[in-house]
Amino acid sequence: MNRILFLLPVGAFIALVAFFAIGLTKDPKVLPSQLIDRPLPQFALPGIADQPGGGPGFASAAFTGEPRLLNIFASWCAACPQEHPVLTRISGEGFPVYGIAWKDKPQDSRDWIARFGNPYRQIAADETGRTAIDLGVTGVPETFIVDKRGRVRFKQIGPISPEVWEKTIRPLMQQLRAEA
Repeated sequence: MNRILFLLPVGAFIALVAFFAIGLTKDPKVLPSQLIDRPLPQFALPGIADQPGGGPGFASAAFTGEPRLLNIFASWCAACPQEHPVLTRISGEGFPVYGIAWKDKPQDSRDWIARFGNPYRQIAADETGRTAIDLGVTGVPETFIVDKRGRVRFKQIGPISPEVWEKTIRPLMQQLRAEA
């Protein structure tokens, strides 16, 4: 009986070490999204402006017919300027990119776009952050790949680097375009 009582804490310690050892092999930047293979949550957001450089917003219902990238950004985001040239390249290669300015004042978003350029077909304002919550956004930038049927197929947390574009997102976008 004493042996069993002695082995109980030792067994618990071994199980705890195994749990942490497995956990430490995981990439902390990879967070699974509950939206993968599910419809984009419903939303309808206003544009960032009724002024020059702005335009109409958009709704989730518009995300059908062709695969699209949905990029969540903000003027106050430190990593967004790093990603912006890649988004410009993606847009220049003919892939539709839509933007949601998260918890940003529309004027700040317009100023940011004026400074860095506009790779987006349309930009919506999520000033309250409600839509980002529904999308499961944990920070900016984040990008979602949405297929022709309006289903989320991929989520990129953090900036899209040229390598991520070339090796992961572009092949997925090409595959989604080819699907009937």
